[in-house]
Amino acid sequence: MSLCVDPPRDLEAISAVEARLVFPSFTAETAWELGNALRSRLLDFPTPAVINISLANSAQLLFHAVTRSGTQPDNDLWVARKRKTVLRWGNSTWYMHNKMQGDEAKFTAKYMLGETAGQYAIHGGGFPIRVKGVEGVVGVIVVSGLKQEWDHQVIVETVEKYLKSQGAL
Repeated sequence: MSLCVDPPRDLEAISAVEARLVFPSFTAETAWELGNALRSRLLDFPTPAVINISLANSAQLLFHAVTRSGTQPDNDLWVARKRKTVLRWGNSTWYMHNKMQGDEAKFTAKYMLGETAGQYAIHGGGFPIRVKGVEGVVGVIVVSGLKQEWDHQVIVETVEKYLKSQGAL
């Protein structure tokens, strides 16, 4: 039995999921509840993971936790890279991964990243926080430590469950 279903790879399907998962509002309390829900869900996985939720405009950290011992400083570098990708392109890192067919060199060339390419990651696990009636991305949720498709899908499943529990879906 798989711990998580694999997310779609089709760009239209990924975009549809991102467009549907919009918060009615987003506060520090929302981040706390969502972060704890993510941590609880991630305890089902044997691999340790990092959860990070921050605001877009100020980079204010609202939630940061690990699931268990065993994460490395490298996980936090992945968090920063995934976050930066979501903020620059306004899509999940899973969307960007599939858009570029996982080809880092193609990604670097297409966006003329040159020596800054290492500041971005096109691996699943970075997800935009959108709020109804607010233009753009207001925050970023990042999970790092699992297979990239699961990093992404655990966010999607947890956000969907959270929004349903709030009557927002």
